[in-house]
Amino acid sequence: MESGGTQPKIIVITGATATGKTVLAAALCVLIGGEVVSSDSMQIYRRMNIGTAKPTAEQTRGIAHHCIDIAEPEDDYSVAEYVKDGRAAVLDILARGKIPVVCGGTGLYTDSLVRGGADFAARNDALRRGLELEYERVGGEAMLERLAAIDPASAEKLSPNDRKRVLRALEIHALTGKTKSELDALTKTRPPEFSAKYFVLHYADRQELYGRINARVDAMLAEGLIAEVEELLASGVPRGATSMQAIGYKEIADELARGRDFSTAGELIKQRSRNYAKRQETWFRRYEAAERIVWPSAPNEADIEAAAQNAAKQVSDFLHTGTLL
Repeated sequence: MESGGTQPKIIVITGATATGKTVLAAALCVLIGGEVVSSDSMQIYRRMNIGTAKPTAEQTRGIAHHCIDIAEPEDDYSVAEYVKDGRAAVLDILARGKIPVVCGGTGLYTDSLVRGGADFAARNDALRRGLELEYERVGGEAMLERLAAIDPASAEKLSPNDRKRVLRALEIHALTGKTKSELDALTKTRPPEFSAKYFVLHYADRQELYGRINARVDAMLAEGLIAEVEELLASGVPRGATSMQAIGYKEIADELARGRDFSTAGELIKQRSRNYAKRQETWFRRYEAAERIVWPSAPNEADIEAAAQNAAKQVSDFLHTGTLL
């Protein structure tokens, strides 16, 4: 998939969890003079390392990685804030003559960064606190009704329990004078801010992917995921924080609060991770013209290097000709 024509050019490497995005992105950057901009919605949080599978020093291969460890776990970080931070990183990389390689599995983050141009205000803490207090006072039904009077199209997609999204839609209207639906429609009519070459990673056999996910969860537990969650909670991070809703953290936090049956929690993490991977693959099907990299089995170092070499050739063609596929 390639978007745009005259816009600044970037590379996107995406795919479901546990498909090798991190190592391929680093290998490609070595070959093309690139730097990575993470588009993982949970790797933005500091002190959340094991459960988010943040790249190790060995995996980064000395390549600069941006948009990792840029928010505190207590923060309510939004996609609008990611677009602002990610755009700044991309433009900085381009200004230094390097190639931005956006890498991650959060499709909403990736797509929003490539599109750009949204009029969303990042956030207003005082306004948000006021809305949260009102939500506590009057409840979700009343707040959803308030949203429906302003933005019925957004309200009908939400439930009274969708606290974060209801408050965000109200916040957007208060800050911009426009509804979220209006801004979404406006964004779709604009050309993307960046011209992007997409590579999407898959396994030929979904069961191979599921096996990789299960093994990754086992490794995370062995590496100290439970202790990591305990430390976050002990430091004051609330269980209701956005960061603590991430798969792995939520299940461990719930178990710490009730029964400490971590074997059951581990199986639940595996199940939810597999379900998430399936949703990711559904999302990435929309990239109809993307270059698909399909692993017949778990890729070894030689497989990664071969895929990186092939991708580097396509990147070169894209950068020098910009021919749409």
